[in-house]
Amino acid sequence: MPTWGEILTEINSRWTDPQTGAVDLDGMRRQYLIALHQVTGRNTVTYYTDWMSGGSPDVSINLTDVHGLMEVFKDLDRSKGLDLILHSPGGDPTAADSLVRYMRAMFDDVRVIVPVAAMSAATMWSLAADRIVMGRHSQLGPIDPQLVTPTGSVPAGAILRQFDRAKEECKGDPSALSAWMPTLQQYFPGLLEMCDDSARLSKTLVEEYLREHMFAGRDDRADLARVAAEFFANDTIHIAHGRGIRAEQLREYAIEVDDLEGDPALQDAVLSVHHAYMHTLGMTPTQKITENQLGRAVIKSMPMQMMQMMPAGFPPGMPTP
Repeated sequence: MPTWGEILTEINSRWTDPQTGAVDLDGMRRQYLIALHQVTGRNTVTYYTDWMSGGSPDVSINLTDVHGLMEVFKDLDRSKGLDLILHSPGGDPTAADSLVRYMRAMFDDVRVIVPVAAMSAATMWSLAADRIVMGRHSQLGPIDPQLVTPTGSVPAGAILRQFDRAKEECKGDPSALSAWMPTLQQYFPGLLEMCDDSARLSKTLVEEYLREHMFAGRDDRADLARVAAEFFANDTIHIAHGRGIRAEQLREYAIEVDDLEGDPALQDAVLSVHHAYMHTLGMTPTQKITENQLGRAVIKSMPMQMMQMMPAGFPPGMPTP
C-alpha cells in the first residue's frame, strides 16, 4: 500500500507534466479507484469532502448531492452491489434521507466503507448499509441534531436540558427567574418543539434504516433497531457531537462491521484511494467529489462554486477545477 507520502512522490514523478507542470490528479485517483474495483469486483462510488482542513464552507451533505449520485450510478451494473466510500462531517438529515432512499432504490446490496470518519448525517447514511467496513482508526459519530444559531451550532438536547433545569430551579426558588430571564428570552416560539422534532427525526430514520436493511433477516430486528438508534441519538452518552464511535462499540449494538485490517488486499486498495483523495483535496480548491470507477464524477470547487461533470472515459490530464 502506498502511504500518503509515497503517493505524493508518485504525483510529483508520474502524474506531473515536467514541461507544463500540470498535475493529472484525476488520472491518479482513477487509477486507484479501478484498482479497488478490481480487488472487490463491486461497483465503487466515493463521496469525499474537504471538511478536515476547515477552509471549505460548503462540505455538508445537502440535497444537491443527489445530482452526484445520479451521475455516478449511471451505467453501473446493479447486480454487482455497491461499495460506497464515505468521508464526510454530515449535514442535513433530510437530505441524507433522500440520498439513502435513492441509493437503496438502486442497489439491494450496499456496503459502506469508512476510511477515517463519517459523522452525524453521514453516520445515518452509513447505517442504511447492509454492512460497514472500518479500520482501527475509523469512526462514526452521534446523530443528535445540532441547531444553527447566530452564535454557532447548539445541540438540541442541550437546549432541552437547559430549559428543564430552569424550570426546576425556578420551581424551587421563584426568585431564580430573574437570573434565568436573559437566557429564556433568547428562546424563540417553537424552539423547544423544534428540538424535540429534530431529535425524533434522526432517531426515527436510523431505526427505520437498520430495521429494513442491516437487521432485515433477524426476528428481533425491531428491538435491535430501536436500541441502536437510541444509542446513536443519546447526546448524554456521547457528551460531544464530534466524539468518535469505534467499531467495537458498534458491534455491541449488533451493527454489522467488518475489520478493514482483516483483508490486506482490501485495506491496501481502500487506503490508497483515501490518500489519493486527500491529496486532491489538499492540492486544489476542491470541496466535494462524488465519483465512480468508470470515471464519472461530479466535483464541486471553490471559489466559483462551479460543478464539473465528467462523463465516463474523460481524457487523462484534465485538471481538477
